[in-house]
Amino acid sequence: MLNIRYEYTTEKKVKPDYSKLGFGKYFTDHMFMMDYTEGQGWHDARIVPFQNLSLSPATAVFHYAQEMFEGLKAYKTADGKIQLFRPQKNIERLNNTNRRMCIPEIDPDDVLQAIKAVVKTDEDWIPEEEGKSLYIRPFIIATDAMLGVHPSHSYLFCIILSPVGAYYATGINPVKIYVEPEYVRAVKGGTGFAKVGGNYAASLKGQEVAEKLGYAQVLWLDGIHHKYIDEVGAMNVFFVIDGEIITPTLENGNILPGVTRDSAIQLLRSWGYKVSERLLSIDEIREAADNGKLDEAFGTGTAAVISPIGELNEAGKVMIINEGKIGPISQRLYNNLTGIQWGTVEDTMGWTVAVD
Repeated sequence: MLNIRYEYTTEKKVKPDYSKLGFGKYFTDHMFMMDYTEGQGWHDARIVPFQNLSLSPATAVFHYAQEMFEGLKAYKTADGKIQLFRPQKNIERLNNTNRRMCIPEIDPDDVLQAIKAVVKTDEDWIPEEEGKSLYIRPFIIATDAMLGVHPSHSYLFCIILSPVGAYYATGINPVKIYVEPEYVRAVKGGTGFAKVGGNYAASLKGQEVAEKLGYAQVLWLDGIHHKYIDEVGAMNVFFVIDGEIITPTLENGNILPGVTRDSAIQLLRSWGYKVSERLLSIDEIREAADNGKLDEAFGTGTAAVISPIGELNEAGKVMIINEGKIGPISQRLYNNLTGIQWGTVEDTMGWTVAVD
């Protein structure tokens, strides 16, 4: 168990207008920090006032991108209780990313303790309005102040918190997605399965192009054949074709194993739907759209939970899905997942974890 040192702020921030939160714009009064030193391990766990970091210009993370991050949320139920949604899965993924990035792993119990402690410290920041929550961002950066391409010998682990509303300005309304024809986000053998900033940096150019064309996100294709669906920039993706719910397989290691993705698959199968995790080509999607068999599409992710897809643009061919409206499967998933998260639907899966 961590021995967490507390240093409380003497000047609390003025809270923002919770009706205009957006996503990731405001941060709470405190943050969690912990250091790693080779030979000593992880040490000096502390909760301190939210603050800037002071780092040498030679710090390794700036030059070689050795870092990782996670994302999960805390929710306040109608009776005032605070709960997390499947935090153990995020922590499992955190350490999977650490292994890929040559970052020392952290005891899962210590990570969960740290998350609970900082959320409890700033619990008055958790929104109580419907559809809003407290976003939790754990991250680790390499802190050696020396140039040279090798794993760092020191690291900083932080957790910051942000009260948030909907990830997309459209909320649960369907979004328009652009199929990227040129750029690649990740390839087999790379870091696609890991939660690292480099994956997102690689996606920025495609996202910029999509936004100029009026699209909310990019649908990425595989980096080898450039024909198989990978994921949307901030979400895993599902397509309902002739009654079959299909999501790209994780086997190639170039897709993030989303916690919401896994939760959606489990719920759908428990309801009796056929869910396939397999290779899915853009050709198959186009053919299904042409034949009237592309019934529905949606993305899943911590930030958006469920985001229906109402339109795909592939090389100028526009595919309107379900008349641009939210489909019944997307709606049912959204209602049940958010209901479990906010405590309005019974958690029969045992997914929620209380913050005492």
